[in-house]
Amino acid sequence: MIRLVCLDMAGTTVEDSGTVLAAFDAALSDAGFDAGSAEYAAGRRYAVETMGQSKIEVFRAILGGDEARAQQANSAFEAAYAESIDAVRPVPGAAEVIEKLRSAGRRVVLTTGFSPATRDRILDVLGWRELVPLALSPVDAGRGRPYPDMVLTALLRTGTTSVQEVATVGDTTSDLLSGHRAGCAVIAGVLTGAHTASDFATVPHTHVLDSVADLPEALERQDLTVTGARS
Repeated sequence: MIRLVCLDMAGTTVEDSGTVLAAFDAALSDAGFDAGSAEYAAGRRYAVETMGQSKIEVFRAILGGDEARAQQANSAFEAAYAESIDAVRPVPGAAEVIEKLRSAGRRVVLTTGFSPATRDRILDVLGWRELVPLALSPVDAGRGRPYPDMVLTALLRTGTTSVQEVATVGDTTSDLLSGHRAGCAVIAGVLTGAHTASDFATVPHTHVLDSVADLPEALERQDLTVTGARS
């Protein structure tokens, strides 16, 4: 039965509204990419394809491993996103879903590709510090998505017994790959963010949901299936 739920932030529990991609645009410009150039288009395309991954790792890839430029671009991204952070809003029903999951005895952990500073600022704006006591960024776990590190770190920190008791939920293929590589029993894509059902079809997953609002019912069905199989 599912006892730990790892929820992505931007696009899954937190409305994106294009702010993440706009921050990537600002970072690419800061890194010297001319808007409209093939180089700029390729960088932007890669940012979309890898949405959900550690931002610094994305910039390292785009900038060919140039660490100084990657760090500069990452700082520009964080600064650009911070300018709109006070306007962030939860995905409709997200807070209620988290409360419902916790009331059902499930632990909830937020995971994100953002830095801890950006992540914590979002939590403060939403007033979610008490609602979700544990939120993880790549630096907290070792590696970001699509690696399984954040999911496994959540398992360890919450004292969850098995990966078969874990659900991972996100709006990108990187979220789903992370859950798959961790061995989660539930790997759910939601259609409120960066990627589509067609994108999710390219990676292993167990569910595609219209929104995180549909998650409690999906987990209840999963629990019933497991209980029925063991009876």
